[in-house]
Amino acid sequence: MLVERDEHLGRLHLIQEAARSGKGRMVLLEGPSATGKTELLHVFADRAEAAGFRLLHAVCSRSDQDLPFGAARQLFRAAGLSTEDLPATLTAAEAVPVGELTHTVDELCVALLERAAAEPLLLAVDDAQYADAHSLRVLLHLARRLRSAKVAVLLVENTDIASPHRLLQAELLRNPHLSRIRVAPLTEDGSAAFLAERLGPHRGHLHAAALHSFSGGNPLLLGALADDLDAGHEDARGYGLALLSCLHRGEPATLAVARAVAVLDTYATPDGLAVLAATDRETLEATRRAMAVAGLLTDEGELRHPRARAAVLEDIEARERSALHQRAARLLYEDGAEAGRVARHLLEAGRADQPWAVQVLLDAAEHERLADRPDTATACLELAHRSSGDKQERATALARLTHTAFQRDPSAAVRHLASLLAAEQAGYLGFHESTLLLRQLLWHGRTQESAELLERLRTATTDRPTGPGSELADLEQWLSWAHPSLARPVGTANAAGAAAQRGATVVTLRSDPWLGRAAALADQLARNRPGAAERAEQVLWDLRLSRGASWADETAMLALLTLLRYGSADNAADWCERLVIDAQERSATTWQAVFTGIRAEIAVRQGDLTSAVERAREALALLPVKSWGVLAGLPLGSLIVAHTRLGQYEEAARQLGQSVPDSMYESWFGLSYLEARGVLHLSTHHHHAALADFLSCGELQRSWGVDAVGPVPWRVGAAEACVRLGNTDRARQLVHEQLARPGAGNARTRGLALRLYAATSQPGRGLQQLTEALELLESTGDRYEQARVLADMSRTYYALGEHRRARTLFRQGLHVANACKAQPLAQELLSGSAEQPAMMSAAEGGQSAEGFELSDSEKRVASLAVMGYTNREIATKLYITASTVEQHLTRVYRKLRVKRRQDLPADLWMNATRAG
Repeated sequence: MLVERDEHLGRLHLIQEAARSGKGRMVLLEGPSATGKTELLHVFADRAEAAGFRLLHAVCSRSDQDLPFGAARQLFRAAGLSTEDLPATLTAAEAVPVGELTHTVDELCVALLERAAAEPLLLAVDDAQYADAHSLRVLLHLARRLRSAKVAVLLVENTDIASPHRLLQAELLRNPHLSRIRVAPLTEDGSAAFLAERLGPHRGHLHAAALHSFSGGNPLLLGALADDLDAGHEDARGYGLALLSCLHRGEPATLAVARAVAVLDTYATPDGLAVLAATDRETLEATRRAMAVAGLLTDEGELRHPRARAAVLEDIEARERSALHQRAARLLYEDGAEAGRVARHLLEAGRADQPWAVQVLLDAAEHERLADRPDTATACLELAHRSSGDKQERATALARLTHTAFQRDPSAAVRHLASLLAAEQAGYLGFHESTLLLRQLLWHGRTQESAELLERLRTATTDRPTGPGSELADLEQWLSWAHPSLARPVGTANAAGAAAQRGATVVTLRSDPWLGRAAALADQLARNRPGAAERAEQVLWDLRLSRGASWADETAMLALLTLLRYGSADNAADWCERLVIDAQERSATTWQAVFTGIRAEIAVRQGDLTSAVERAREALALLPVKSWGVLAGLPLGSLIVAHTRLGQYEEAARQLGQSVPDSMYESWFGLSYLEARGVLHLSTHHHHAALADFLSCGELQRSWGVDAVGPVPWRVGAAEACVRLGNTDRARQLVHEQLARPGAGNARTRGLALRLYAATSQPGRGLQQLTEALELLESTGDRYEQARVLADMSRTYYALGEHRRARTLFRQGLHVANACKAQPLAQELLSGSAEQPAMMSAAEGGQSAEGFELSDSEKRVASLAVMGYTNREIATKLYITASTVEQHLTRVYRKLRVKRRQDLPADLWMNATRAG
């Protein structure tokens, strides 16, 4: 199919007619590779034959260009002339006398011209750039006799390839009877017309601009792209083969330049390309210009199609491709390129033999890790570890490789731990890498190895500081929370406190400043330092700038747990959602799972039990239980408590049956798991087992020296078990001990303790404690425990004869329990109300405020009224007059169509926290 070739055919037709009239002509049809020259020759030859010409056709090839008279023999034989007198070979030793050879050639040319007298002849020579020297001399001999002959000679030549016989070519071009016709790639309009024929007018127009850009108007490439599109080959395999065909048909320099461009890709420079292609700048530039004209490269010298680079690289034998990438890496390194660019070629080469190569890979791996590309970072570290001959360098690479693997799956990092331990024992690991190794050993519950490693860190005879504020002190503080049985006191609580006491500033060079942040937060959790929630939130804000640091994720986990313990569950939930998304975006699956597990614990605190189950299961889907190590207590504990409070006791027991490492009980996560088990035992009436679980929590915390402010308020759970067992005196003693502890400053713990304090008091004496407990639990967002306090307050008021307030509080408690989907708690409330008919009728006749539009001020007043506050108490809380309160309530009654405050919907209670 010929497009934009009418002008060429017109000129060829004129030459044909001139030859038929006895004015022979020679035509040189030239142009870049694969631009349709041969197709043009065939069309012209068909038309010439139809006009009475006899076609004498010869095709030259690279392999035959040294064969004497190769093209000439094809032409003479096509004319029916014998070529036996032409020598088959010509060497210096067997030279044919020039006179004799000239006579033979002359006789053949005369015979050819005699044939032309009978019928016009068209001599067509394709790929004439490969014609041998003797055939070119024959054509020159013939050209001098064309003026009065019925002969047209058509030479088709590829301008991408230089002929080795330039002098003969130059002599041929000086012939006055020679015409030159240049064949160029298609224009964009020509490409559109070409594609309209191949794909149809609509699709051809739709894809014309893109395919013209990819092909540069080269008909062979354009046709291959059209075929790929029509066949649905998204990998453009046909285009790749067509491109390789063009490259292999061209000069050796063309293929070499294409390979250099493919290897260097976007980092190609003229000097680099010249070196990699083993050519000089002049040849390089000439070759690039020729390739651009042919549509193989852009004008800027880049490959045109995304598939082109892969096709060129796949065409290179593996060993040669590796060598090219090694040379490219060296070129970029010597040119001062960034580590990532150099490392890319080292990875492609699969070798890093140069003295500088391993350090480049280590630097590139760190950059890739911080850029959230863990796969590339892993590949760099694996090659660095495999290639280095320096033991310390190999150990560093292995440590970083293990840490990167740990970020995605802790189980995948286990296979490296033995080698890392051996390297550490031999002294090849630095302090920073050793701390990461220690953290992973503890994660997997390898306590003995951890203790031995820790002892070596403590006794190492180096210049590293070991006092308060040092990295070793930070590590000890972190251990006081993460694995208290291994921790040692360091004299002062933290570096900041020590500096303040001395009135001086401590400046310490740290390999990872986030270890210090983690230590400070661990100290907050283990020892109840003031300002814990504020510090945790500040750390989370700062974390955005250093999320890639080795200890950053550990610090984030500690900050979330601190917020959950000392701050608001809602605030902790917001931060947790952000961290889950962040970990997912950077493919840190381990920490995505951990943060999701913490989110499940937060949902338990918020009373969103179904969400807690979903989040805990999601965390365990991201990482199986065996990968969690000692942290397994985090998602399992949340899952057990949530199932228990939902009344799904069999499912909770099934989760309890999952295998967990014994070393888990030497960490905070073991305490959480024991507490969850105690909750299940308490709910299923195994009160002695529950008491044993809570007391075990206490024993562990005492053995760690953190009982006063331990992370689990075990005395509260133990006191509740004692109440269930009828041992009220022991329960009261445990509650008094809890309230006397410094940890009672934790709002949630104090709220839980006050509820049990009221439960162990005489009826009527615990109302003040219950009221304070409710306010504390509201401030922390623990809705489930709020429902329990409301139920206790309702029973207390009913026992005191204040049935109106008892009904109000009962409705509120039942509403919150149902909102949490805590069916056992709701059933407990309803079963208790069976003995109190007024409260049962209130439960059956309750209504909702949803759908009624109350103003914000009306909601605030109504919510406090639902809580049971008098008009004067509401006025004091909201800083308004009692008259204003009465006016608001009148409007609320009218809007909600009720007549008295005890008929107000229970769901107004949900606004009570903000109203207060």
